Amino acid sequence: IFVCSIGGEIDFINDLGVKDYHYAMIDTMKRRGPDDDDVYSCENAVLLHARLAVIDVERGKQPMSFIYNGSLYTIVYNGEIYNTDEVRNVLIEKGISFDTSSDTEVILKAFAVFGEKCVNMLNGIFAFAVWNEKTKRLFMARDRMGVKPFFYYLTGGRIVFASEIKSLFKHPLIKPKIDLQGISELMLIAPGRTPGCGVFKGIKELKQGYFAYFDKFGFREKKYWEVTPKEHTESFEETVEKIRFLITDAIERQLVSDVPVGTFLSGGLDSSLISSVASRYMKKSGERLKTFSVTYRDNEKYFKQSKFQPNSDEMYIKEMAEYLDSEHTMVVIDTPDLAKALYNAVDARDLPGMADVDSSLLLFCDEIKKHVTVALSGECADEIFGGYPWYRDEKIRSAYGFPWAQSTDYRSSFLKSDILRKIDAKSYVNSKYDEYVASAPYIESDNSTEKRMKEMVYLNMHWFMQTLLDRKDRMSMYSGLEVRVPFCDYRIADYLYSVPWEMKDYKGREKGLLRKAAEGLLPESVLWRKKSPYPKTHNPSYLAAVSSELKKILEDKSSPIFEIADYNALSALLTTERSEPWYGQLMTTPQTIAFMIQLNYWLEKFNVTIEL
Repeated sequence: IFVCSIGGEIDFINDLGVKDYHYAMIDTMKRRGPDDDDVYSCENAVLLHARLAVIDVERGKQPMSFIYNGSLYTIVYNGEIYNTDEVRNVLIEKGISFDTSSDTEVILKAFAVFGEKCVNMLNGIFAFAVWNEKTKRLFMARDRMGVKPFFYYLTGGRIVFASEIKSLFKHPLIKPKIDLQGISELMLIAPGRTPGCGVFKGIKELKQGYFAYFDKFGFREKKYWEVTPKEHTESFEETVEKIRFLITDAIERQLVSDVPVGTFLSGGLDSSLISSVASRYMKKSGERLKTFSVTYRDNEKYFKQSKFQPNSDEMYIKEMAEYLDSEHTMVVIDTPDLAKALYNAVDARDLPGMADVDSSLLLFCDEIKKHVTVALSGECADEIFGGYPWYRDEKIRSAYGFPWAQSTDYRSSFLKSDILRKIDAKSYVNSKYDEYVASAPYIESDNSTEKRMKEMVYLNMHWFMQTLLDRKDRMSMYSGLEVRVPFCDYRIADYLYSVPWEMKDYKGREKGLLRKAAEGLLPESVLWRKKSPYPKTHNPSYLAAVSSELKKILEDKSSPIFEIADYNALSALLTTERSEPWYGQLMTTPQTIAFMIQLNYWLEKFNVTIEL
């Protein structure tokens, strides 16, 4: 298993060879892959790899090569395959032998034998590239759910690719520029991104469930996976049993590691269920699960109930840690650290992000890495089981537009008037929404509710979920911690897509079906606890800290944010409290201020050129 960073360049115009900038690209990857790095090069190709070793630590070096039927194949790969043994056995039956227990070797040989069809065989999270020296063709692929990143830049006969955007900027031809599209992404969509868009001019991302080829004829991409709706014929009891099996199987597969493993534990349904299955599995071999929670200094003192956050997590965390008999660590984050880490969060994401929702996870992962190298987290259950308020509130559900960002007018009010004249904010956002709603697959027999729920799941999987997966990957890998996401097993997503809403909405509760499937694995109080989102700080000192940073930006008229944003609109943030979130449920006024601080820092850090 290779949790790490990949990069490379294919050039059909010039004889490549390894250049200084290739080593500079590797240097940017060290946080993701601190254990080892290496380079493969030939006339037209350079492949780069930096590695965090998790399985077959000694023998799984990359780039890895294999000769098959007279062709030399070389792979760089980031990710984990959870059905490695099954795929290896298929290849052994075809007469293929193996030198390591690493999944890298399995993917490389599966591609050599089966070509592009190999991606359909893999259950896991991955981004990889394979160079065929004989045909002079690069194959690239990204996992079905979009957990692992793959960015690239195309320019006349050349492709440069990497796990992170920062690596691409080490290439002398790639400059940090944004145009009107980039500004629209930053101010109208962020911290989300349009699928495939890298925000910077010319930088794209291979979309989830896609593979691509690059050779002297150019770049071609193809979708290889999509959720497929079917007639759901199983009873409620059979559906519950199937869900329980799929989730348990996904969690147990993802506990495989040659290094220490732990779990996130928020006291909510998703992380508690993962922790419970993991704890039971580890106890069979006499191991005690390590669990980790995050909170904020004085949060109990300042906690305010809201529709989205009805109660705080601490009592449920304590109850779960005792129930599991886990080795528990509570990480307490203080305001000054949270505000300071806003900048490191941009360094990690290469873009302005979810403000302190990012920076808190970054600090949390940094602490977890002191104890374990791999952790399991509950992301993506809400998207596929329908846990968010926008699935359940009929008014929000039927409203036009992205339910997590009904804020286009508010967002566009921050744009400078000369830019606003050039951007049709509403049509930019609405066209994206329309495209994805129209693409959502459904079956003829679906009634209007079922059709709308499928549209909502599809929108969430391709948009909101991607923002959270970006966050999870960048914030954890910044400290070389691998965070796995069992609910992102594509088998669960594909099965659930066809399950009727009335089953998912069992007992009229959010994620009712998941709760039913988790019976017997959790204390009743946690099993039926009302959903509470990722914890954020309620300490007023945080608003004071970010307001102070924004004031400094406002006092310096040369701050780069003023090339995009209106001074008066930014000023008003300091005196107006808005209940309407910038994005999702958590990004209210303090987080909107923090986002603007991140945007200013990002423009400065990358020395971004703005082309209008």
